[in-house]
Amino acid sequence: MSIRERLAGDGEVLQGVLGAIPSAVSAQAMAAAGADFLMIDREHSPIGREAMQAMIAATAGTQCAPLVRVPRIDEAEVKVALDAGAEGIFFPMVRSAAEVERCVSLLHYPPEGTRGWGPFVAASRFGVTPGEYSRAVGPQLSCWVQIETLEAVQGIEEIVRVPGLDAIMIAPFDLSLAMGLEAQFDDPRFVEAVQAVEGAAAAAGMPLAGAALDAPRAAELTARGYRALLRGIDLFILRDAVAAFRA
Repeated sequence: MSIRERLAGDGEVLQGVLGAIPSAVSAQAMAAAGADFLMIDREHSPIGREAMQAMIAATAGTQCAPLVRVPRIDEAEVKVALDAGAEGIFFPMVRSAAEVERCVSLLHYPPEGTRGWGPFVAASRFGVTPGEYSRAVGPQLSCWVQIETLEAVQGIEEIVRVPGLDAIMIAPFDLSLAMGLEAQFDDPRFVEAVQAVEGAAAAAGMPLAGAALDAPRAAELTARGYRALLRGIDLFILRDAVAAFRA
């Protein structure tokens, strides 16, 4: 079952990891351990195209969906990620419903979208031929956007109703910076902005994703109706495990 189908399902809460280490070994370990999705980070991490493809391939044989966070809304970045076998794309820094509509279009072939054809590598990831890929895999590709700009908060009612959008993730650090409230997550103005996003998502039936780096936060977001939780960053998981030797 694709991650898109799981998000549209009966309330399952998906749990994933952000992959910042350019390593197929790390990706394989996270996938085999039971992560529902791996966000391969091409926005902030030193992951090149070859490492990205290897990390995607390393999730094969598991239930872990390889998703790629691209550095920006960019046709070439999206194309190379999908053609490497990604099951979905995270788009950062969206500002409007029009931008989200463009994000959706980049995932799909004409006439629904603008993606160019060339799934030579991706087809093998899904066990189909290149000729079968557009019909067998194309409809299951998943589009996620991050809500981390003032403009996105202001336009959230329209954003969550864009056809083809599968989930939104509130990115607290960037959103707090955009509001001039760096890491002040308890500030009433920040809380109000988050509540506005959550309310709009709930009203539209749009799945919400959020960062939950410890168990209490995961329980809190689950109780608030979040459907996907980013439970850790591979780099920090490794760092903290080694630091625990000295504890």
